Amino acid sequence: MVLKITHPGHDANETSPFGSFTADEFYDRHAVSHGSEFIVNARGMRLFTQWWIPLPPTKVIGCIAMIHGYTGETNWGFQLTAILFAKHGFAVCGIDHQGHGYSDGLPTHIPDVNPVVDDCVYFFDMFRRRHVPTHLPSFLYGESLGGAIALLISLRQRKGLIERPYNGMVLNGAMCGIMDKPTGARKHLIAAAAWLIPTWRIVPVRGSIVDLSVKVEWKRKLALANPKQSVKRPRAGTAAELLRICEELQSKFEEIDVPFFIVHGGRDIVCDPKKAEEFYERASSVDKTIRVYPEMLHQILGEPEESVSMVFGEIIEWLLTRSADKVAAV
Repeated sequence: MVLKITHPGHDANETSPFGSFTADEFYDRHAVSHGSEFIVNARGMRLFTQWWIPLPPTKVIGCIAMIHGYTGETNWGFQLTAILFAKHGFAVCGIDHQGHGYSDGLPTHIPDVNPVVDDCVYFFDMFRRRHVPTHLPSFLYGESLGGAIALLISLRQRKGLIERPYNGMVLNGAMCGIMDKPTGARKHLIAAAAWLIPTWRIVPVRGSIVDLSVKVEWKRKLALANPKQSVKRPRAGTAAELLRICEELQSKFEEIDVPFFIVHGGRDIVCDPKKAEEFYERASSVDKTIRVYPEMLHQILGEPEESVSMVFGEIIEWLLTRSADKVAAV
């Protein structure tokens, strides 16, 4: 039986994720505390980070490190899911990737994902040292490109390169493969442009990422109301790197051994649900679950409210079950 939940996104409207409330009123309404700070990475970039922690009497039962996708950020709709997790007992943190949100960098440009993974690992470890006792479980939650980054972090964990291991990960519309994958002359054009003019927005796409991802009209308006939302074409260097990431992960699916839960829209035309299913089949993880929802698009938060409640109810139930098992074993 799926846990019945109400996602905080139900309080949003087409102009604000907080609806008619201020940010502070919204946090109080959902009984979470909020904090933020800028950190400086090894490349001298100021990166925006924030966190959400349940207020008493709710006790912290674990940690969730959230990773946003391409053109995303930790504010706006993404943090509504962070608040949901915090309401259920998790200390939650997130970081704006370089070129995203309030972080430094050329907008939406990721020419190399490895420094971005470094930034995530650094901040997540720092947050866990500060806010999460070592006996409590930790999880990764990644959306779209963030799901791919979660997989890259899990590969580092297998090599012993993570300070404190993660007990599992939730992959929401994870970028295991791209639906509109360029081939032939188009692929060569992107590669050439990435080498010659990597910041050039030359890559053709079917439409706005919002239009392709979000089903409910008022939620599309909300996404477009975000001052940090980009609807421009991907830069050549970024597009080439996204393709490379998919190829790397597809060659290493068998190396993933962390428990995971995949949720994916069956009508996703951004990230390929078939590749998510392939990852599920090939991964070495003993504890693995996949849910492909036939009529849903890429952004599950952009679905009707009853669908959002169902999917995130399953996610919360998966996280709580594995947190209870971990804490009980201590």
